[in-house]
Amino acid sequence: MASKSFQLFSKYSVIRREVFGACSYRRGYATPSMPSCHFKPEPYKGPSYDEILRIRRNNLTPGILTFFKKPVLVHQGHMQWLWDHTGRRYLDLIGGIVTISVGHSHPKVVASMNEQSRLLWHSTNIFLHPKIHEYAEKLVAKMPGDLKVVYFVNSGSEANDFAMFLARLHTGRYDVLSLQHAYHGASPYLMGLTALSTWRYNQPTGFGIHQTTNPDVYQGPWGGRNCRDCSVPSLRTCNCAEGECGAEDRYIDALKDVIKFSVAKQGVAGFFAESIQGVGGTVQFPKKFLKKAFEVVRAHGGLCISDEVQTGFGRTGDDFWGFQGHDVQPDIVTTAKGIGNGFPLAAVVTTMDIAKSLPQATYFNTFGGSPLACAVGSTVLDVLEEDKCQENCQTVGSVLLSELKALRDEFEIVGDVRGKGLMLGLEFVKNKKTRERLPVDQVNAIWESIKDMGVLVGKGGLDGNVLRIKPPMCVTKEDAKFGIEVIREAIKLNQR
Repeated sequence: MASKSFQLFSKYSVIRREVFGACSYRRGYATPSMPSCHFKPEPYKGPSYDEILRIRRNNLTPGILTFFKKPVLVHQGHMQWLWDHTGRRYLDLIGGIVTISVGHSHPKVVASMNEQSRLLWHSTNIFLHPKIHEYAEKLVAKMPGDLKVVYFVNSGSEANDFAMFLARLHTGRYDVLSLQHAYHGASPYLMGLTALSTWRYNQPTGFGIHQTTNPDVYQGPWGGRNCRDCSVPSLRTCNCAEGECGAEDRYIDALKDVIKFSVAKQGVAGFFAESIQGVGGTVQFPKKFLKKAFEVVRAHGGLCISDEVQTGFGRTGDDFWGFQGHDVQPDIVTTAKGIGNGFPLAAVVTTMDIAKSLPQATYFNTFGGSPLACAVGSTVLDVLEEDKCQENCQTVGSVLLSELKALRDEFEIVGDVRGKGLMLGLEFVKNKKTRERLPVDQVNAIWESIKDMGVLVGKGGLDGNVLRIKPPMCVTKEDAKFGIEVIREAIKLNQR
């Protein structure tokens, strides 16, 4: 049951000490009333909150990241909503780190998983079972061109790991390229591909991997208001004419320099890029950068790999795959997270010509393409279409972006808002003119207040100064406006 402070009929309710904290109560700020929800969660029956913290300290690795000073103990989820152990309800605007696509515990997906678990829980892909074949055909039908062969794994890191291996295997080359600020996974093999120092350990990694300058038109060396594919231009000025972007060629020149000076003369094995950077801070590239980058990489013999782990399955609104918004055709596509709506499932999709490079030796994944995973993945595809999730991303995303722009116009510390569909970000800065990033303690204070008022958002960027807004694709306009009002009140509460 939601907290009583969220049930008042008025537009705003006074923040109560026991729910929103003494500091908020003393300053007298108000929080928007939460949209109604008729779902009733079950009573929590697990260990106490203190017992959970004790077990986490003593029995789980300290390397596990924990959000918030007072972490939320999540008990149950339904569509865009989460409930904690006390029965308090939260609007989930980060979707389990961009993983919940059609909604928490979507009834149709749950029913499909239950039915498959009754028939066949597990069989490796060495044996024939119908689900992997049905699902493979269904998934590749969503891919353009010759991307018709799929290998199933369990996570985005596994998918990118396999894609890099396959690119090297097929081309016979070793050097791989990625972008600064990119996140492609944290396995030892991928740590070099991920170009954020906060995710790097002081260990040998990244052999044969090179990064080029990130084509960030807001914080990068080149770019401005006319450069990116976003309905809200950045405030950064530039000399580009309307519909033109001179920054993209400068970033392409930087890519060419990396190849010229750092790559073996035999050429490139592959180039990885997200369609919109996720962990890196919802960074959008100049409009034609990826298209030109793919041309440069292919001219040096490399394969082009699109990381659709976060941007796939209609999240960007305009297209089913994020790379389609860049007018490119990848050689390999990796996808995870939303593919299974939270179930461990990922896929690497490529052409038959490239896939034929794999049987040089035996390659095997015990759980990849399991009956349960494929049943879930297949039903997720059905629900995406039946619930018109891509259309909802476009509609609600437009509302969110418009409301985020209003925040940028209102507050000096909101420097930029960007993204497409339900893949959005808000960047905090000290002031709009210098674009210097807001210190992390001030960002965290706002972030904590947003949580205290009943909304969960993520953070991104190397300095953690970007709010990541990437909710389940079932979120409504009413939810979006509530979330924005909460962010507004949190900023007001923590202004210095």
